[in-house]
Amino acid sequence: MNHRYTVAVRELCEFAAKQGDLDLRFTPAPSALEGMAGHALVAARRGPGYQTELSLQGDHGALRVRGRADGYDPARQRLEEVKTHKGRLDRQPPSHRQLHWAQAKVYGWLLCRQQNLAALDIALVYLDIGSQQETVFTERCSAGELRQHFEQQCERFLAWAEQQLAHRGARDAALQALAFPFDGFRAGQRPLAEAVYKAANAGRCLLAQAPTGIGKTLGTLFPLLKAAPGAKLDKLFFLAAKTSGRQLAIDALARLAVGPLRVLELVARDKACEHPDKACHGESCPLARGFYDRLPDARAAALAPCGSTVMLQQDRVREVARQHTVCPYYLSQELVRWADVVVGDYHYYFDLGALLHGLAQANLWRVGLLVDEAHNLVERGRRMYSAELRPDTLAEARRSVTAQTVPALKKALDKLRRCWAALDRDPSLPYQVHAALPVPLRAALQQACAAIGEHDAEHPRTQDAALRAFHFEALQLLRLAELLDTHSLLDVTRPPAGAGARRAAPSTLCIRNLVPAPFLAPRLAAAHTSTLFSATLQPRHYYADLLGLPADHAVIDVVSPFQPGQLRVEIARHISTRYRHRAASLDPIVALIAREFEARPGNYLAFFSSYDYLEQVADRLAVRHPQLPSWRQSRRMPEAERQRFLARFTDAGQGIGFAVLGGAFSEGIDLPGRRLIGAFLSTLGLPQVNPVNEQIRARMQAMFGAGDDYTYLYPGLQKVVQAAGRVIRTPEDRGVVHLIDDRYARREVQALLPAWWTLAPGAPPPPPPPPQTYPFG
Repeated sequence: MNHRYTVAVRELCEFAAKQGDLDLRFTPAPSALEGMAGHALVAARRGPGYQTELSLQGDHGALRVRGRADGYDPARQRLEEVKTHKGRLDRQPPSHRQLHWAQAKVYGWLLCRQQNLAALDIALVYLDIGSQQETVFTERCSAGELRQHFEQQCERFLAWAEQQLAHRGARDAALQALAFPFDGFRAGQRPLAEAVYKAANAGRCLLAQAPTGIGKTLGTLFPLLKAAPGAKLDKLFFLAAKTSGRQLAIDALARLAVGPLRVLELVARDKACEHPDKACHGESCPLARGFYDRLPDARAAALAPCGSTVMLQQDRVREVARQHTVCPYYLSQELVRWADVVVGDYHYYFDLGALLHGLAQANLWRVGLLVDEAHNLVERGRRMYSAELRPDTLAEARRSVTAQTVPALKKALDKLRRCWAALDRDPSLPYQVHAALPVPLRAALQQACAAIGEHDAEHPRTQDAALRAFHFEALQLLRLAELLDTHSLLDVTRPPAGAGARRAAPSTLCIRNLVPAPFLAPRLAAAHTSTLFSATLQPRHYYADLLGLPADHAVIDVVSPFQPGQLRVEIARHISTRYRHRAASLDPIVALIAREFEARPGNYLAFFSSYDYLEQVADRLAVRHPQLPSWRQSRRMPEAERQRFLARFTDAGQGIGFAVLGGAFSEGIDLPGRRLIGAFLSTLGLPQVNPVNEQIRARMQAMFGAGDDYTYLYPGLQKVVQAAGRVIRTPEDRGVVHLIDDRYARREVQALLPAWWTLAPGAPPPPPPPPQTYPFG
């Protein structure tokens, strides 16, 4: 065979040596920082000459196996595989220990081969993060024994590797011959595709602003697939913020119909889990029992060639999982290793413990990223690296049956409540920013988490939802407390006491990420190429700063295919939607909506800054113009109601749909032609002025010198442009957008509107407000 298949030691052993049950009980695992600190501690305890992170590799047939051994002591001829842990080691599932031995012995043979050693001590070193005590298991192995073990692992993998090499060859040949699936590109689609292709070949990051309606999904997927053979890409990850974006990618990949391509859709655990009432181990869930014994057959069935693109969507993965009695959620995670294109949510690559990023790093994959609707990544990134611990979560955990019947748990949770209550006695509340978690509170949190972990390990069949919810929140807060820096705030918020209450309500603890760039930048740098695309990425420096784009990132701003004559944009300079003018704005807004509808009957969307404002205007419209049809978005609207809301927008329909700006109907919906002919935007979308946002403004000012813009103006106008973009979807569409607020006449606001819009002439803009009335007061 002319080519070699390169595999990481861990990947080889997970394929060849994993057996038995899926078992996630030996958790929580130490954080990444705790793991690195633990490895460093073990190395520091060793004598002079101790070597760490040894780069090793060896070949077997078509396989090239490589990896980094944790440590080697030449004086003692002992190779060490170091594992950090929390909790009692005697509760570690046997399958975990077996996998660790398999990895250590593969490293052992690679070291014997490299240094011509006749024998070697192989040691598993388990470091307890809490006590910092080591537990060491040692086995003396001859080079021959280690070589036999290595060859056994390789032989189990070799047939699969040869299939993978054949698949990769056929895939790359098909991609090189791939033709665009339509007669030609849409206007604007070719420049976008060319920019993506060039970025992939150059190994660069691309920020691409491209207007709605040109086919951005296909216009980015096609060129990246086409570039994959030349750029030697192993995987393509298409990441989206919403289900609709992922479905567009799945549909585009099906249309491209690349025969040998394997496309995998990742879905949330709650959508894939067949037994949500059970824990993920063999003593609780039947689909976890014997999971790794049945995985090879399930994997082979899922990836079997079918003469066309292998589309591993949720339904197909679930069907295969049922046939082989394995968990569909964890089967999909195993299939990531063998898929060519993975379609999933942002968090699968960018989150703190992201699956795709972790696998890519462990296996040294060369990855191409596509980030759909990338303007959403700012807020999503912030949420990924934020954590909140709510008092009601702790209260429910303390009241749980488990806590009431297990003294150790009750003691730990009660101690935490006392430490928290001490914080609440601080007179500077209701809102306070801390530099770090107070030491007593942090210690109490750690003790409570340790107690819950110990209890879960001893009682694997027990499922206490309240205790689990608290444990998850507390662990996330502790992990992010380790990473706290200028990119985030640690704040304590206490709601005001209700009428007649003797004491104020307890506070909420929050680590609030403000600038996700320090977390996202390494993920973008780890990919060979990445394209972040959206219709609203202005101003560019805002997104570059907050998303952590590399300094040499490329930029393209695709010219809109739409003409100014398609969209009439009018500014209602006579109306103020400021909170203090809200009541006075109701009648003028209603009159404007009714006048436009009377002149041009059809379907319209009317966007507002809040549900309260929406309801006030909708109620006033119903009183003043009862003959005008209207329907409303409601709070926490179920999916079925959302569909009924959108179903009202038909070609022959007429009426006003009332919606909240930034909500479900502001982006990601497509209502071309007569289905939507206009929009009313009764807000600039500016975030509310409150203590949290004022802290963000101060931090943005200190970091970027533009606190007001980064906190209020840019996020607000991004929502406005996205919502207005629902009106013109094709070159044949015609419509109107009413920007309802005098502040839309200001130059700094208009500079953020799409360049192809032509604003209707009107009264001159008002004078700028005095500085103290910001934001835009």
